[in-house]
Amino acid sequence: MWADWVPGILMMVLFALETPIAFAIAISALSFFLIDGQMPLNIFVQKMVSATDSYPLLAIPFFVLAGAIMNKAGITGRLLALADAMVGHMTGALAQMCTVLATLLGGLTASSSADAAMLSKILGPEMVKANYSPAFAAVITSCAAIITALIPPSIGLIIYGYIADVSVGRLFIGGIVPGLMLAASLMIVTWIIAKKRGYLPVRKEFAGMAVLGSTFRDALWALSIPVFIIIGIRYGIFTPTEAGAITVLYTVLVGMFAYKSLRLADLPKVMKETALDTSSVMLMICAASAFGFYLAWERIPPQMAAWLVSLTKDPVTLLLLINALLIVLGTAVEGTSALIILTPIFVPILVKLNVDPVHFGIVLVTNLTIAGVTPPVGQMMFISSQVMRVPMEDYTVEVLPFLGAMLVVLLLLTLFPQLTLWLPDLMYGKAVG
Repeated sequence: MWADWVPGILMMVLFALETPIAFAIAISALSFFLIDGQMPLNIFVQKMVSATDSYPLLAIPFFVLAGAIMNKAGITGRLLALADAMVGHMTGALAQMCTVLATLLGGLTASSSADAAMLSKILGPEMVKANYSPAFAAVITSCAAIITALIPPSIGLIIYGYIADVSVGRLFIGGIVPGLMLAASLMIVTWIIAKKRGYLPVRKEFAGMAVLGSTFRDALWALSIPVFIIIGIRYGIFTPTEAGAITVLYTVLVGMFAYKSLRLADLPKVMKETALDTSSVMLMICAASAFGFYLAWERIPPQMAAWLVSLTKDPVTLLLLINALLIVLGTAVEGTSALIILTPIFVPILVKLNVDPVHFGIVLVTNLTIAGVTPPVGQMMFISSQVMRVPMEDYTVEVLPFLGAMLVVLLLLTLFPQLTLWLPDLMYGKAVG
């Protein structure tokens, strides 16, 4: 019956009208209850509220808070000095430093949007002063922020693990190699473009092992945090949720006593920032829970599963088809909302075809995060373009070679599951089933 598809169609219309994502999903879910007429409206409210009753989701505010504390504690300057020592002698050094800094920050901020804002504010103006194109500066700061989505702790991986009922620890470890592959691809494209345009190094030669060692020691407390999280989760010292709480305490101690750059007076502002960032994510999850009830009630996931399997039962071909679908959707739908909506649809299909859910989770999050730098609705694109005052047309031209490189990485991750799975399998053993 055509009315069964009204909520989905309405959601796409609301997205096109640039309605805030959480409200677009919630209104679409509410339309199902209104159209059905026989479903009590209080179930809509119950489904939204019940989504918050989740122990794993407590990890989100904790990791957001830890990232905000580390930003306030001034570790970015130390990591930037380390990035300078590592790649300051390379062609296009400021842009290369941007990617290296994003990789180092990946395990600390847990948010691609936060990284995009920070990188564009810190390095964007410096690149423009060094005669880099403002559009190029906006592109590299937004693209580098993608790395955060894969290197632990990643909010996208936490959400996927919660919805798909997959080990967050395995997802965290599985994201490390893909994150480094993305960083390498961005650095290669940056080098090629910088060579053609004459974007110069910031120093004539490699800083030397003494400087590298000194900057590494200065940044060691910050760099130890993702290692601390991974080891703690792997050996059962704490769960991913408990890791978030312990990381908050750890970052406070590092900021106050190791770096001595965090004051108690800074904490209220940090808490407010965390509450705002967390509430926007949680509101989306609540709305998606109600929308998920509609999908389950109308049996849309099994219908879509049957349709996809009718096209092909080969898991690799199916993954490639899903990737193509996600790339198209990613140009119109914000990444987090797409992750929340699509995970319960695709995971059961792929598990039946013996696709490892950790592998698919990394592919899905990578794909949807790449959408974050893709016009017209890429979130990181908006952030970096706004900070750098770059028109979308200029951004679109500059982003194309970077998109090409990242799509190559996505294809490799799709075709070769072991790029994602070898490290989790090494640390945890192979998943059963």
